Amino acid sequence: MKIQISKSLLALLSLVILLTIISCNPAQDRAAEAIYPATYLEETTIAQLQEGYSSGKFTITQVVQDYLDRIEALDNSGPELNSVIRLNPDALQIAQELQKEWEDRKIRGPLHGIPVILKDNIDTHDKMPNTAGATVLFNSFPPADSWVAARLKEAGAIIIAKANLSEWANFRASLSSSGWSGVGGQTRNPYVLDRNPCGSSSGSGVAVSANLCAFAIGTETNGSIVCPSNNNGIVGLKPTVGLISRAGIIPISFTQDTPGPMCRTVEDAAVSLGVLVGIDSNDVKTLASEGNYHADYTRFLKADGLNGKRIGLLRSSMGFHSRVDSLMMQTVAWLRDQGAKVVELDFVLPKEVEDASFQVLLYEFKDGLNKYFLSLGEAAPVKDLAGLVEFNKTDSIELRYFDQKLLEMAQAKGGLDSPEYLEALAKMLKGTRQDGIDRLMDEHILDALIVPTGTPAWKTDLINGDLYLGGNSSLAAIAGYPSISLPMGFIDGLPVGISFIGKAWTEPKLFEIAFSFEQGTKVRKVPEFRMTD
Repeated sequence: MKIQISKSLLALLSLVILLTIISCNPAQDRAAEAIYPATYLEETTIAQLQEGYSSGKFTITQVVQDYLDRIEALDNSGPELNSVIRLNPDALQIAQELQKEWEDRKIRGPLHGIPVILKDNIDTHDKMPNTAGATVLFNSFPPADSWVAARLKEAGAIIIAKANLSEWANFRASLSSSGWSGVGGQTRNPYVLDRNPCGSSSGSGVAVSANLCAFAIGTETNGSIVCPSNNNGIVGLKPTVGLISRAGIIPISFTQDTPGPMCRTVEDAAVSLGVLVGIDSNDVKTLASEGNYHADYTRFLKADGLNGKRIGLLRSSMGFHSRVDSLMMQTVAWLRDQGAKVVELDFVLPKEVEDASFQVLLYEFKDGLNKYFLSLGEAAPVKDLAGLVEFNKTDSIELRYFDQKLLEMAQAKGGLDSPEYLEALAKMLKGTRQDGIDRLMDEHILDALIVPTGTPAWKTDLINGDLYLGGNSSLAAIAGYPSISLPMGFIDGLPVGISFIGKAWTEPKLFEIAFSFEQGTKVRKVPEFRMTD
């Protein structure tokens, strides 16, 4: 006799069999969890972590341990992202102390118990050295916390690790691979592993994107926050220079350097920024921030923040990648649908302005690095930039892939009283401020400028260096004005960002615009750690 079974019954039987196999083989679930542990932390925000602490859903100690487990599974093993250069051996002890404070209702604020990773050019006075990725500083333990580290600790944040970076914040060689350092090796992009994470805050960007921490701190001189934010699909804020103190950060430029938060959401960037701002006598740039900073930037987050805004599109910022151009124009159409007025502008940053900035960086790098080595006291492994250049010549790692041309060029410069330096400084500031951002925004009554942040990530190449087709960090960076980059879309599975740029101290307005854009588009995707097809 022939038995006939309907397709629906056959499907039901197949499902029962599959569920039976799974229930009898729990090792599969355990294996998946072992590869990607603590999946509850994926895309979890700062506010959600604190809600979990309040409800008892999880403890601070548990969250810190779970982030450390994710670092082991994703950064040291599995896809081997290599974003973390050093773990804090005291992280769990600190977590226990902060958990006790929480239970005693001694809550320090919105960052209490929140795990953060710092770029490894930011001083922490603990058991972690601060290396800038350079072997010469492999065992350099700073005598004091940086302003950034101190403010985070006071707020109850837990520095669980230091992040890999482009060595010396990518101011070293005639060509380089972003995300490579002598101490940490090469950081990998979490979306497509053989693609580049950009730099120099590569490790910070990758750690945030891969959910290895709640948020991270990067630093930027020109592109080092916004470019890794672009390549790794996250939110990165480069604040106005002087909004956050640079004291205790290994420098490139006194005029252009700034730390800034790197996060998965605009809200988290606003929360973390409020903790970091303030006037610091050790950084005179912060004196100008008086009356211009806010303890709480979350009050500027408005879902309708785009409505009625006047935004300038710099057409000259496009043209380096046709698919990025297409995505940008789709975004412009969307912005107009949200009630924003988009004005197309013709402005080209003069080459002589960028050249002037480069000369300023050479002078200020020598001056700033010599002062940093001096701050290390007798423990400094070398006394000045000249000593660093000589050290690298004898090291087995430092010159294996890339030269040290920029170090040598900086060493050849004089002091900051040089007429060449003073002329270049004046030229670059006038070209980007009075004749640049300020003029454009005043003439057209604008709330912000927009540019595509960069291209999809290129393939990492330790022989030929970065294949950098184009990006748009220089205008805001040289001016020392704020910009925020956040995901705009994807091209073949790789994220591409949009940057909103403002005049000095206009972070509140940029938060209004960026939050509205983020809430309306929801572009961010969790990376899948795949190889190129």
